[in-house]
Amino acid sequence: MARVITVKILTVFIQVFVVATIVFSLVRIMPGDPAVLVLGTERGADPAAVAEMRHTLGLDQPVIIQYVGWLSDMATLDFGKSLFDEMDVKEYITQRLPKTVELAVVAIILASIIGIPLGIIAALKRGGIVDMALSSIAALGISFPVYVIGTFLILFFSFKLFLLPASGYVDFAEDPINHVKRIILPALTLAFGLAATIARMTRSSMLEVLNKDFIQTLRAKGLSEKSVIFKHAFRNAIISVITVIGLELGGLIGGTVLIEYLYNWPGMSSLLVNSIADRDYPLIQGCIITIATCYILVNMLVDVLYGVMDPRTR
Repeated sequence: MARVITVKILTVFIQVFVVATIVFSLVRIMPGDPAVLVLGTERGADPAAVAEMRHTLGLDQPVIIQYVGWLSDMATLDFGKSLFDEMDVKEYITQRLPKTVELAVVAIILASIIGIPLGIIAALKRGGIVDMALSSIAALGISFPVYVIGTFLILFFSFKLFLLPASGYVDFAEDPINHVKRIILPALTLAFGLAATIARMTRSSMLEVLNKDFIQTLRAKGLSEKSVIFKHAFRNAIISVITVIGLELGGLIGGTVLIEYLYNWPGMSSLLVNSIADRDYPLIQGCIITIATCYILVNMLVDVLYGVMDPRTR
C-alpha cells in the first residue's frame, strides 16, 4: 500500500506541473496587454509608460525566462501579486479557499445523508411504487439547474417563511449561529442535485451487488436480511458510491460559481471569475492552479481510500 501511495503522490506532482504549464501558456495568449490594463487605459496609452510597466511586471523578458522564474516562485507557493491592488495572490487564496471547501464539504455531507439512504431504499423496493417515486425525484434533482433550485429556496425559506438569510457571509468566529444559518441554503442548493446523483449510483451499485451469488449464499446460510444488506451488500456497493462522492467534491471546489454569486458567498469560484474579467493574470494563474491541485488531491485520496476498502484493487 505504501508503494501505491508513493506512486500517487508522484503522479500528483506531475499533474500539477502539467496544469501549471498549460495555465501559463493560456494566460500568455489571452487578449489584452496586462501593462495597458494596469495603467487603466486601452487607447492612447503612453508608450513609455507601457514599456516601463511591462518591465515592472517582467513581461519584457523572453517567455522561457518568465516561465522558469514563475515555476520557481510557484514551487515556494509564491504566486505573485495582484496587478490591481498589489495584494499577494496567496493571501487572496487563503482567504477564499476555506470558504469554498467548507461549502463543498457541507454540501457533500448533506447529499450523502440524503442520497445514500434513498438509493438503498429504492434498490430494496426495486420495481415498486417507492422505487419509481424515488427514481423520479432523483431525475428531477439532476435536471433542475442549481440557480432554479437556489432561487426557489430563497423565495421559500427567506421571503415566505423568514427562517434563513437570503445571502451573505458571516465568519464563524464572529457569529457561529448566523454563520450556520447562512451556509444552509447554498449547501442545500448544491446538495439537491448531488443527492440525486448519489442516490442513483447507490441504487445501481446495490442492485448489482444484491444479484451476486454470494448474497444468495449468505441468505441460504440463514443470515438476517439486515446483516446481508448492511454488513455485506452495502459494504461492497459503497465503494463505487465513494468514487462518485470524491469526484463530485473535487468538482465543487471550482464549480460553485453560480451558487457563490447567487448567495453572495465569497469563495474561490467567484474570485476566479472576477480575476478573469479584470485580466488579473497572476490571480488567474493562482486560482486555477489551486483549484486544479485540490481536484487532483481529492481524486488521489479517493483512489487511496478505494484501495483501503477493496484490497483487490491493490
